[in-house]
Amino acid sequence: MREGEFAHLAAHLDELEAKGLRLNFRVLEGPQGAWLTIEGRRLLNLCSNNYLGLADHPRLKEAARAAIQTWGVGPGAVRTIAGTMSLHAELEEKLAAFKQVEAVVALQSGFNANGAVIPAITGPEDVIISDALNHASIIDGVRLSKAARRVYAHADVDDLRRVLGEPEVSGARQRLIITDGVFSMDGDIAPLDEIVAVAEEHDAVVMVDDAHGEGVLGAHGRGIVDHFGLHGRCAIEVGTLSKAFGVVGGFVAGLRTLIDYIRQQGRPFLFSTGLSPADTAAAIAAVELLAADDTLVRTLWANADAFRSGLEALGFDTCRTRTPIIPVMLCEAELAQTFSRRLFEEGVYAMAIGFPIVPRGKARIRAMISAAHSREDLDLALGTFARIGRELGVIEASAE
Repeated sequence: MREGEFAHLAAHLDELEAKGLRLNFRVLEGPQGAWLTIEGRRLLNLCSNNYLGLADHPRLKEAARAAIQTWGVGPGAVRTIAGTMSLHAELEEKLAAFKQVEAVVALQSGFNANGAVIPAITGPEDVIISDALNHASIIDGVRLSKAARRVYAHADVDDLRRVLGEPEVSGARQRLIITDGVFSMDGDIAPLDEIVAVAEEHDAVVMVDDAHGEGVLGAHGRGIVDHFGLHGRCAIEVGTLSKAFGVVGGFVAGLRTLIDYIRQQGRPFLFSTGLSPADTAAAIAAVELLAADDTLVRTLWANADAFRSGLEALGFDTCRTRTPIIPVMLCEAELAQTFSRRLFEEGVYAMAIGFPIVPRGKARIRAMISAAHSREDLDLALGTFARIGRELGVIEASAE
């Protein structure tokens, strides 16, 4: 390498370090679960999206092992050439039945799912109207589109209605409204019922990225569309297999015409190798498990309600969340980093989130609750939060 090559990148990294914004990655030394092993230490895990505890579930692991024995470890080609296995078709059929839609296409990740659908179905004659706090994968998918773009205030249906009434929006060939289902930083649920009603008033199409709602909201974890009873009224659902389903991958669900079109025009589907046999088989097992039994979903919600109410009783601000994503608002980034570090020292792994992921002055600890947690785990976490909260002056010293 030439001396000084990538010097501008090194300078940027130094700048991030100086501002406290450089990301540091913990290395796990065992499987995902209620507890993790990091640096030889056993820590209570409040960081993972493994909402139902399926990432280390015996049924999913056995399905993956069996698939490797039958199918090998890789599909060997993009799905449009020789990489589509009957396992892929089975997963898509079972997901479609679970989601109660006509068809599903599976992709390598939820990020890729947004990159496949948004640019494929929009063009210069169209307008995309996106929630201000939508996920980065939606933002990047919108940037890849040639459509005009508008942003409406977060979860503000009145502002959405205003944008839809703008002449350049109302006159477009297609108006595509996109929203997250559950927003990953505040844990709030999009008012999808109201969004769909406004969309119907304006002959617009609604797309929801339900990454944090799949396996969490709705009957048996069918997602936000089921939660609001909107089957047949929300045109596009994007989901992930890497959070509540415990595996890896993403999918798009909707009308067969939509899915057939993405198979023909969605670039991440066309030009990247699909899911491995092990991942696909494990995802099938997860869908089958959820379709048959909602015990894990009910346990998740009971755990989330218990932990949230415990934090609020102690005096912590949880930003009025009502999902298993529970932000503990600390406001200042330095305080959040200190709180997270003290939690780690005391055996609880919960990350600080600050700018630029959230706005300045909105730093927090983001606690992620799982069905794998026992009530003893949650009580231990609450006791640790209380002790450190009093130590750092976040809550009253008398808080119990």
